[in-house]
Amino acid sequence: MTPLIVIPAAGSSSRMKGRDKLLEPVEGKPLLRRQTEAAMASGCPVMVALPPGGGARDKALDGLAVTRITVRDAAEGMGATLRTAALFAARHAPDRPMMILLPDVPGIGVFDIKSVIARFEAEGGTRPVRASDAEGRPGAPLIVPAALIAAFTTLTGDDGGKGALSGQDVVCLPLSGDRGTRDLDTPEDWAAWR
Repeated sequence: MTPLIVIPAAGSSSRMKGRDKLLEPVEGKPLLRRQTEAAMASGCPVMVALPPGGGARDKALDGLAVTRITVRDAAEGMGATLRTAALFAARHAPDRPMMILLPDVPGIGVFDIKSVIARFEAEGGTRPVRASDAEGRPGAPLIVPAALIAAFTTLTGDDGGKGALSGQDVVCLPLSGDRGTRDLDTPEDWAAWR
């Protein structure tokens, strides 16, 4: 079964010195829209988790057939966003695996998304599969079996999923270079990447 792709886009971009990293232009589009379109191109259902009010991030998704949810306690951190997304997934897509696609990792495209899904299926759909860089450092996207989604519903603070993956036999799928691990959190990160 195809996964529900979750794009956690409720963070504050606090290290961007007043700019919003998810609205930075990449190939003529806001990064959030570009990554959402890549997720949609995989043929999977897509859900985007947004901060209260949505604002410009919500507007960047205009015209896209994706589910949007509000993370009321987004200020708590990534754990709150993943918890909210997992609760939605458990309620609305309980039998689907869940893929977490970080929107601030612009090296990831539809080919990578499909590769992680294919590896997950090849493993029998029972073990989490996570992209890594060439050296094996874990990155994104991450796909988890439906049975593991409940572990994400208890995340708190800025836990990006480590607590939910504790004790799990996670399969790493190396991607070339740093495509799966290079996130852009600061203006300096963006300048170096560009």
